[in-house]
Amino acid sequence: MQVGAPNKLTFFCELYSDELVLLFSNPDLINQLKTLNATISLGIVDFSDERARIVRLLNNNNIPVIAWQLLSKEQGYWYNMTNASQAISGYEEFLEWTEHHNLFWEGLGVDIEPDISEFQCLLSDKLRFIPILFKRMFKKKYFDDACKIYHTLVSKMKNDGYSVDSYEFLFMEDDRKAGSCLFGRLLGVTDVPANRRVLMLYSSFFRPYGAAVLCNYACGADSVAVGSTGGGVELDGMDHPPLNWDEFSRDLRLARSACDDIHIFSLEGCVEQDFISALIDFNWESPVKKPQLLSSFFSIARFVSFPILWLTTHPFFTGLALGGGLTYFIFLH
Repeated sequence: MQVGAPNKLTFFCELYSDELVLLFSNPDLINQLKTLNATISLGIVDFSDERARIVRLLNNNNIPVIAWQLLSKEQGYWYNMTNASQAISGYEEFLEWTEHHNLFWEGLGVDIEPDISEFQCLLSDKLRFIPILFKRMFKKKYFDDACKIYHTLVSKMKNDGYSVDSYEFLFMEDDRKAGSCLFGRLLGVTDVPANRRVLMLYSSFFRPYGAAVLCNYACGADSVAVGSTGGGVELDGMDHPPLNWDEFSRDLRLARSACDDIHIFSLEGCVEQDFISALIDFNWESPVKKPQLLSSFFSIARFVSFPILWLTTHPFFTGLALGGGLTYFIFLH
């Protein structure tokens, strides 16, 4: 019996069909997911008959499934400003596959992240990525056009009767609150009109400051994603060991103290480390130490960054501020 469990608990699952079938060959997994009252956000990395069979298995056991929209790695994998047209055709193919196999979805998930090839470039050779950033600074129309396409696509998803989740990096929240699009333009990701925004606050990627980042951004989020427990796409240069049980349980309690809607990345990682059975009797309300000092530092840093981000989208006021500063310097020095 879970004590203080969140209202919604969702596991990401990002496996190709053969691995997916193997994962669900374990007869205990379905019962464990039902006991946890869990939802699965299933990465649609292919449109195979085997994947459809697993979705029907989950449907028949009343386990909600969200269709996590993904593209091929050659197309950029995640949704970003370089592959908006491919996202449209990918969604149409998804609808045909869904209708052909008579599948039922709790909703859709769209993953807003940089092009996977650019991500790999950033990890392997940061200097090569700098020219890409500078080019994007001066291609606002390209960014705006991609935004319009994605807004139209997500609106169509909603009109098709689906609730849409967006899986987002934490910097997108800062951009949004400041009324800016600086970070989005630099990394080639666009805001979308989602029903629920899921902040990916994976402390394993921010060691040793992961818990402080999680605490700072979790407050006020629609949903908080914790992890990683393992799994996901493999990228050269990304060497982040998965969370152990102590780290994982800490992050779950920190997220729960701020939010009643928790995502976990990933299901396959939790199965691999035998976390699923431990979650069934998990006490979500057990005391957990919060990194208050570091969290306060991040709060101050974010507060200071908001006016700077705002000024980047208001060049007139930026020029006014620079002009005023220059005038002050000339006449008083």
